[in-house]
Amino acid sequence: MHKNTFTPDDAENTSARTPEEIYASHGQALVAEDLDRLAANFAEDAVQISPAGVRRGRDGIREGFIQLFKDLPQANWEMRTTLFGADVLFLEWSATSGTNRAEHGVDTFVFRDGLIQAQTVRYALTPNDQ
Repeated sequence: MHKNTFTPDDAENTSARTPEEIYASHGQALVAEDLDRLAANFAEDAVQISPAGVRRGRDGIREGFIQLFKDLPQANWEMRTTLFGADVLFLEWSATSGTNRAEHGVDTFVFRDGLIQAQTVRYALTPNDQ
């Protein structure tokens, strides 16, 4: 198995993944807009916190990414800052899609046992015609 590839069927292998490997898998799933793979990278009791509220569990995480892909369908992502500190990741990013652009994107991730336990996310969305 390639070290950055993860599917829900590989649950026995998750605890061995490093935060960098989890993030790589997450990034691949994000670009592919693969909701199943995105959700599988999160712990079953994970939380995702954004200005829209707190989403809980993989179903809640999935809802958050459904909204992200509505806001930014088939986006081009630019990671501006990627900093790992032990089991925490800090990101600054922007993205552009055919309809909208996101600026000032800021995420944090907390990793535990080979999965994402918590994520915060915030971005400023602007239509491309403005």
